[in-house]
Amino acid sequence: MSKERREAVLLPHQKEKDHLLDLYRKMLLIRRFEERAAEAYTQGKIGGFLHLAIGEEPANVGTMVALRHDDDVFTHYRSHGHALARGMDPRAVMAELFGKETGVARGRGGSMHLASLEHHFWGGYAIVGGHIPLAVGMALAHQYRGLDRVVLCIFGDGAVNTGAFHEALNMAGVWRLPIVFVVSNNLYGMGTAIERSSAVTEVYKRAAAYNMPGRRVNGNEVLEVEAAVRAALEQARSGGGPSLVELVTYRFRGHSMADPELYRSKEEVEQWKAQDPIPRFRRWLQEEGHATETELEAVDREVEATVEDAVRFADASPEPDPSTLFDNVYVNP
Repeated sequence: MSKERREAVLLPHQKEKDHLLDLYRKMLLIRRFEERAAEAYTQGKIGGFLHLAIGEEPANVGTMVALRHDDDVFTHYRSHGHALARGMDPRAVMAELFGKETGVARGRGGSMHLASLEHHFWGGYAIVGGHIPLAVGMALAHQYRGLDRVVLCIFGDGAVNTGAFHEALNMAGVWRLPIVFVVSNNLYGMGTAIERSSAVTEVYKRAAAYNMPGRRVNGNEVLEVEAAVRAALEQARSGGGPSLVELVTYRFRGHSMADPELYRSKEEVEQWKAQDPIPRFRRWLQEEGHATETELEAVDREVEATVEDAVRFADASPEPDPSTLFDNVYVNP
């Protein structure tokens, strides 16, 4: 992105050094966390499925930092980055991946079902598109109760051809609900390229069918993402209704750890890796005088220590007691 374009999307507070360093810190934390999670998976310490979002960190961070603390988040199962950027404890998130009692869901949810009442973070959902109507329901509740809270609903491009997507966006458009729909378009739904499954590959254009604005932004530019999502949130909060924001991004790893990646070429992946958004943002911070190499190295060390601590904590944490298997199946009012 050119300097002029970056300046155009920067809000006044975003130019502050602390905020920019925090964006870098969060993106790097997600990257290092997922790299260590992949290693733990190959060691057999993480079971089931593991879906990594390495390469998509700006989309993860930009959406979360735009939120107010009492806004609500619904997301899909590729959600480690969203959870960490929302402020969930890396120790508790890693422990959940390990299936340990100290995890955010006491080891019951695993990688695909992170949730936190404290952070208004209502899941990773495994059913593609299945959480979109739930998010609309919460937005309806906020509107009914006269609250100024907004729901942020995140899903991948693989969800946009489901009936739930159409029904939920149509309802949100009819009732002008306080919700922002964010589609992380990483160009592949599992192993299917978007042009093979969608007649309309620019997902934001679908917003017109539901009488809401749609916008496409570069999901690999964290400042663009934050500015676009922040504007959509404020529109919804002020009574302007829902909107659809499409973040064009790319995952460097397969759909899951079990994915042989036969549907895309190694050359394509390497082309995207050459534009890795984290080192590019790091260089920009230095070039524009927002941070020195010494300051960035201090952030690097801090993140490495945080992730290593999270792994040690998860390793040392106890397994859930089988006698608690049926605890918390229902929540008492």
